[in-house]
Amino acid sequence: MENVLIATVLSFVVTYFSIPILIRVAELKHLYDEPDERKAHKQRIPTLGGIGFFSGFIIAAAVCVPSMQNSPFQYMMAAFFIIFMVGMKDDIVGLSPLKKLVGQLIASFAIIYLGNLQISSMYGFMGITTLPTNISLMLTYFYFIVVINAFNLIDGVDGHAGSIGLLVSAVLGAYFLHVGEITYAVLGFALAGGLASFLIYNISPARIFMGDTGSLLIGLVNAVLVLKFIEVAGNPAAKMPIDATPAVAIAVLIVPLFDTLRVFSVRMLQGRSPFSADRNHIHHYLLDLKLDHRQTTLVSVTVSAAFIVAAYFLQGLGTTLLTFVVVGAATAFTGVLYLARKRKQAVVKTPVTSIAQPAAQNAAAAKILRVTTEGVLQDK
Repeated sequence: MENVLIATVLSFVVTYFSIPILIRVAELKHLYDEPDERKAHKQRIPTLGGIGFFSGFIIAAAVCVPSMQNSPFQYMMAAFFIIFMVGMKDDIVGLSPLKKLVGQLIASFAIIYLGNLQISSMYGFMGITTLPTNISLMLTYFYFIVVINAFNLIDGVDGHAGSIGLLVSAVLGAYFLHVGEITYAVLGFALAGGLASFLIYNISPARIFMGDTGSLLIGLVNAVLVLKFIEVAGNPAAKMPIDATPAVAIAVLIVPLFDTLRVFSVRMLQGRSPFSADRNHIHHYLLDLKLDHRQTTLVSVTVSAAFIVAAYFLQGLGTTLLTFVVVGAATAFTGVLYLARKRKQAVVKTPVTSIAQPAAQNAAAAKILRVTTEGVLQDK
């Protein structure tokens, strides 16, 4: 318990005092996120915030994770530094999608092969239990790439990715603390403490953004925590076993995971690159419904928390049924937002049309009158 408390406070304090320095550096070096037609902000904002809570997180983890023989912690630290370097380079000088993907795969490799953490069972989903080695590896790599990028893709509103990341890491950290997995409890609360401090500067109106440095780190750390949660909670001999563990894990990540997979699927069905830009994320729907940044973040966090609580209490449904319930509820919620946005846009366009038509009619009438008058004058 002491390790977890120290990690939380240390990460919070280091991040809190780092952010103002990073804001000043970004201003001096002109390291801004430039606004465009897709982005919600209208002015230039510094983008080095991820360095701040990475510093707090990594120092707290290094100090507070207990030293144990054969611990995978050293490999996780290596992966965190790799993803940090990938994100920082992208924030400062830019990085091609292919190079970013290679960096993410290398970080995933350190955790999967060296840290020996992977998806080895489906825990009864569609009747599937143990997975063949090749399928297990491919699924684990796919899982890491999707979750790492999911937090990057939902980072479009002040406080959004940070708040969701804080919720996920705090919930999982509390679970690991309860079952005695101190290494992962420290990681969860160290990230939560750093994000809580960062959000002081990032909640609307934002003074700084986390950039890819921060969003990729949140994705990787939470991917590790969720995967370890499935492994521990899916064991019937655990201190706190949870039925339908994969379905509960999906509920924990429902906002970033479902939104990313949905948007990628829609883009590919339309014949576009899954990484092409558009305004089809859930936070775009909420913004188009005239919610501000704080309200959008609050709705997303509330929905995410509701899914986690509901999945926990419905775990008795079993892995397959609960997975379909979670995905179905997420689909229905997104569908409601989509229809509401479509109706809102139609209402906005209607007055413009109604005003334009009389104006056009008046112009036409004036033209007829002018031609008629000129004809009468010519006859005279």
